[in-house]
Amino acid sequence: MARTPRQVRNDHRLDLPKGARGTFSSPFGTFRPSGRDRMGRFSESFARAMGTSWFLIGMSVFVAAWLAFNTLAPEHLQFDPRLTNFTLLTLILSLQASYAAPLILLAQNRQDDRDRVQIEQDRQRAERNLADTEYLAREVVALRLAMKDVATKDFIRAELRALLEELEVDDDNAPKKTAQQK
Repeated sequence: MARTPRQVRNDHRLDLPKGARGTFSSPFGTFRPSGRDRMGRFSESFARAMGTSWFLIGMSVFVAAWLAFNTLAPEHLQFDPRLTNFTLLTLILSLQASYAAPLILLAQNRQDDRDRVQIEQDRQRAERNLADTEYLAREVVALRLAMKDVATKDFIRAELRALLEELEVDDDNAPKKTAQQK
């Protein structure tokens, strides 16, 4: 089986699976024919494109041009005459809506799934933060309890003053040695 130039070119890329087929570009984004969830990715890109102001402007221009041509053009050139209430335009817009609604719902379902995963990850992160906070609180309490047994600077000063006073009292009570006794 002969390999296409695209397959040969993609073999050196490490970000593509070996033997991956190329991609197709559409107005709604990039469509990869291979992959587990290609319809979901396509529906998301489709829904994302339909939610833009450019899509609404383009659709409005298309409908306005359609209506203008089929109203103002000579009757023999009209392909969807006004006399038939623009039946073809109605069918095209109905077809577009019948495909757009399920694709948008599919995109919403995928977003809901991603949101559920994100919420679960946030919940797990919050649980870890709570456990860390409780651990740190217990450690602070343990340090406070340990600090009750530690001599503070004021306690040591008071003890040294008391010892100094005792020594001074002992010095005052001790018999004075004369120069001959020394």
